[in-house]
Amino acid sequence: METTLSTNTKYFRFILLSALVVLHICASGASVDTIFVKNNALKESLPTAVVLPDSYADSNREYPVLYLLHGGSGSFRDWLTKTPDRNLLHDLSDRYQIIIVTPEGSSLGYYFDSPLNEKSQYESFIAVDVVAEIDATFRTVGERKGRAIAGLSMGGHGAFFISARHPDVFCVAGSMSGVMNLNTETWKVPKEFADMRKKTFAELLGAPAEGIISYPDYSAVGLTENMKTNNVRLIFDCGVDDFLIETNRMLHQKLLDNGTAHDYTERPGGHTWEYWGNALPYQVLFITNVFRENGVLIQD
Repeated sequence: METTLSTNTKYFRFILLSALVVLHICASGASVDTIFVKNNALKESLPTAVVLPDSYADSNREYPVLYLLHGGSGSFRDWLTKTPDRNLLHDLSDRYQIIIVTPEGSSLGYYFDSPLNEKSQYESFIAVDVVAEIDATFRTVGERKGRAIAGLSMGGHGAFFISARHPDVFCVAGSMSGVMNLNTETWKVPKEFADMRKKTFAELLGAPAEGIISYPDYSAVGLTENMKTNNVRLIFDCGVDDFLIETNRMLHQKLLDNGTAHDYTERPGGHTWEYWGNALPYQVLFITNVFRENGVLIQD
């Protein structure tokens, strides 16, 4: 026998469903702001996304900050729009009560200040301009002990390069599938792609030096002595099927050889968003443990 719901029952179920939807929305917690930060070297403002944890609006506390860099041919929105779980950054911000900042780093700027191209100046933009603007705009810890930098691929290179050169700004750095050596001969890629990137580096840095490290002053594998002495905590990982695996193994070995403490992991996977979406929570756990040791992480 067919049963017909009463009007009151239908209304009750509608109210209950509406309440659950509102509860789900409220539970999402973290919010995202987009601001424009002036790149003082370029004399132009560039977009930066800022993920604020759920407690930010209702507290007066200061928060540690993770600066999260995008990869080559990407943009500042990638970490918010390309991970398999689109709420990944929101959830991590809420879980650990940190601010996550994803600045624009250009398509192929590699996060250094080019000595040849005045339009490619991204080391000073990230380490000076963005950090200063975030500290001035939001309630941050505002000191080295409360700042981390991490990224994927080109951004992984950027995180290790910038932290090696600016240890006064960041206390911990992370890389996922990072371009740890700018010598494209060490990449497992088709010759056409390697030659294309080699041309990019020549336009930004000049002709490469001979040897296994083409640009020792701009490659992570050339800055391991800096890493040994600057007291920046390091974590990096790479998928075993990634075309950059050998550059990461090279950095790992050089750090072992010179006695630099670091956390290195190889996992199944390639150069994909599925890999990075899985890797980021491990990196954030490492980073927030450093914040906790520094006494700047407050979790309710």
